[in-house]
Formats: sequence, C-alpha cells, structure tokens
Amino acid sequence: MNLKPLSDRVVVKHLEAEEKTKGGIILTAGAKEKPQEAEVIAVGPGATVDGKLVPMQVKVGDKVIYSKYAGTEVKLEGEEYVVVKESDILAIVEQ
Repeated sequence: MNLKPLSDRVVVKHLEAEEKTKGGIILTAGAKEKPQEAEVIAVGPGATVDGKLVPMQVKVGDKVIYSKYAGTEVKLEGEEYVVVKESDILAIVEQ
C-alpha cells in the first residue's frame, strides 16, 4: 500500500459485515449495514498544537469503531480504505 496519512489522519479498512443476524436470518448484500468497525492500516505522525506534536493514540493493527459518516473512501489497488481523522475514532476494540 502506498497511502501515508498526514497530520492526525488514520487509514482504516472495514472489517467484514455480518452475513446473518443473531437470530439466524441470512442478510442479502443490499440489507447489510456498512460496518463501523475497522482495522487501522496506517497512522499519520499526529497533530501539531501550539507548535508541539501531539502523538496518536491508535496504532497499526488496532481494531477501532469510528463515526458512521466520517472519513473519505479511497480505492487503491482493488482494495477499499477509509481515511478518517483520529477524532472521528470513537473507541479501540480490545479482545
């Protein structure tokens, strides 16, 4: 991948949407909701505030949940990614 995010931007890749509901109903492609859970693929250096670099709180490989309508979708080498600001990331999923 050749995406290197700038400032406090993060490149994420969607995790696969659920194929069926908890009740066992199989979902068609049109009924699947866009997942808000993603894996961090690349992280920028951080934002500059008052001349000081503020480090990022997420790192490559983290599973995160981000705002539903956040980011810019990008397609590169047949893969789809979303570039979001770190402030649009709501949580890190720990397992």
